[in-house]
Formats: sequence, structure tokens, C-alpha cells
Amino acid sequence: MARIAQIFRYPVKGLSPEAMAKAEVTPGKCIPLDRAFALAHGSTQFDTVKPKFLPKTKFLMLARNERLAALRSRYLDESQELVIEREGKQVARGRLDLPVGRQMIEQFFAAYMGDEVRGSPKLLRARGHTFSDVPRHCLSLINISSLRELERVMKMPLDPLRFRANLYFDTGTPWQEFEWCDKEFQIGGVSVQGLSRIQRCAATNVNLETAGRDANIPLQLQQAFGHADMGIYIDVVKGGTINLGDTVTPPP
Repeated sequence: MARIAQIFRYPVKGLSPEAMAKAEVTPGKCIPLDRAFALAHGSTQFDTVKPKFLPKTKFLMLARNERLAALRSRYLDESQELVIEREGKQVARGRLDLPVGRQMIEQFFAAYMGDEVRGSPKLLRARGHTFSDVPRHCLSLINISSLRELERVMKMPLDPLRFRANLYFDTGTPWQEFEWCDKEFQIGGVSVQGLSRIQRCAATNVNLETAGRDANIPLQLQQAFGHADMGIYIDVVKGGTINLGDTVTPPP
């Protein structure tokens, strides 16, 4: 019986995951605060009043900016502060609800990223908007059995967090989750629907411990399995709370 093994949110696009014991989910929405913020290139045009989906190339991201993996970030819900650490030492901290706090974070990334950022970086947020890689507000789900199959082919261990999913579980059968697209299934008391497979990009090539690239995962997937997919996107149909240990019940 498959159960939810890990739950994560990623408050700032491209920065650290944050483990959760539970997540309140609502139809048509992401996990709260998932990709709620993004560090945009200075050249990026974004309307915070009428936000629209933008491609990930408009932002700092692991696919092109692997140096981000050398940082550890934490978002503190109560104070609305973002804390950035490098090698165990705090290097930046700012309240994201205040202009001066956002400016402190932006100044750090301007210095840290150097010529990798186009213009002065901007920390963006728009209420109700998510800076996901896809326009739809959804969750992502990884079957650890599929990841193990990729590890077997590549003959190397892979940190599941390379794939930056919200939910991790293990059915014991590789690629079983692909069959759940366009079907409704249960996670505990929450009803979800499989949307589509997740095609992987160069972000997965980054080793999160070394902040360097040590693999070509999209190519390895394509050569071994005939696709570059890992995990699926899911839509919340009936909301509620997803908890660690919740049973994942496949479609009938």
C-alpha cells in the first residue's frame, strides 16, 4: 500500500525545498506558498496586479543558474522573512512584506549571481499567483519506484529533490503513476486528478550538494525509456489535508 513519504513546498522559485508534515490543499490551487516568490531578471516585465504566467527563462532558476544550489533558504511564515545561508552561515535576511527587506535580498542576489543575472534582480510576488513551470495551479507527484528504476540504469544514487516535487510516494511499481493521468484517485481524504506527465529539464542535472552538474538526466531518461518524464502533475478535485503517511489509493 503506497503512502505519502514526503511533502515539500518551495516558497521561492529555484531556491530550497521546505519539508512539511501536512499541507492544506484547495481545488484549483497549489500547496500554500509553493513558488509564491520568484527572483526575476531585471529585464523581466511582470504586472503584480494582473499577473500572467511567464516562462522560467524570465527568472533565476537551477536549469541555468546551478549556483543557487549552494544556498540554503528558509521562509519564516510568521515574520514573513526569507533567510539565506551559505556553508552554514547567514548571508542575507529580509522581510518580504517590506520594500527594504526585499531590497536586501535583491542586493545579495545581484552580488552573488554577478553576470548571470540580466539587470538588477527583482523579488516578485503577486497574491494568488504561483511562479510554477506550468500555467495551471497544481501539485507535482513523484513515484520513488520510478526514480529507483532510473538510478538502476544510471548506476548512481539520485537525490529525489533534484525533481522538486511536492509529494513523494512509492507504489513499488515503476511508471505506474503515468497510467493515472486523466483519472481521479485519492490521497487520504483528498480527491485529485492526474493531469500530465512532467517532462524534465536541465535543472535535474544539478547535484544539490556540490552545486555542480554531474549528470544528463533528460538524456538518460530518453535513451533508457524513450521519454524524458519523471512524475506527474495533479489537480485537487476535493480539498482537505494531505498528511505524511496518508494512503495513496490508485484509480479504480
